[in-house]
Amino acid sequence: MAVQYNKLWKRLIDMKIKKSSLTEMAGVSASTIAKLSHDEYVSLEVLERICRALRCDIGDVVELTEESEK
Repeated sequence: MAVQYNKLWKRLIDMKIKKSSLTEMAGVSASTIAKLSHDEYVSLEVLERICRALRCDIGDVVELTEESEK
């Protein structure tokens, strides 16, 4: 399984929130946002902070997908 954060980016666009604003709202670092941008794993604590800041559920920002074979 692979993790994707496309739902998070769509939500930010819909809410007209920039990634830099999300760092302040959620109290996460810019390097964490960079990890999210590259669909890398982050801690559940980080995802919880983001969900609290955006007032949403974890399923609204994270999606698990099947990894494609390389």
